[in-house]
Amino acid sequence: MTEIAAHADFHALDLRVGTITDAKRDPVGGLPSLRLWVDFGGEIGSKTALAGLAVHYKVDQLIGRQVVGVVNLPSTQSGDFNSEVRLLGLPDENGDPILIRPDFRVPDGGRVS
Repeated sequence: MTEIAAHADFHALDLRVGTITDAKRDPVGGLPSLRLWVDFGGEIGSKTALAGLAVHYKVDQLIGRQVVGVVNLPSTQSGDFNSEVRLLGLPDENGDPILIRPDFRVPDGGRVS
């Protein structure tokens, strides 16, 4: 059964829309991961993300794509790369992530409500 969260728990997460400005394959580790740079607009700026997206996405397909990310979680370190934001996705039938994105272009930094 899913644990019930309080409304305050949801509002504590800062979910924002950003645009991927750069992407590179992660040379560290055995997982098909990508290093991403995401612009969340003026208030937040650019943040980095490490995401296991290489099963479905090529680097050139991601640049310019808008995504949704949690921008106020603690950073995590993977080798020499600091991942500052967690991008949101849904698992496919094999458990590999598919990115969540807006249907229409919206301003970077817009908060999910």
